[in-house]
Amino acid sequence: MTIIVNGQERTIEEGATLLELLKKLDLEEKVMAAAVNMQIVKQDQWGEHRLNDSDKLELLDFVGGG
Repeated sequence: MTIIVNGQERTIEEGATLLELLKKLDLEEKVMAAAVNMQIVKQDQWGEHRLNDSDKLELLDFVGGG
């Protein structure tokens, strides 16, 4: 199935979870917040949240600065 991650189209396995996607992209330790179709998914739900075809994800990390 096809999803959009931070504006880029990606193909993933049917029924994949948000956590599985993050592991596949090697982002598990970097992402601090995730939204699927403009809805925040809490970090403790990433392993249970199943992705669907055409989902739009925004993955955010926080960078310190000044």
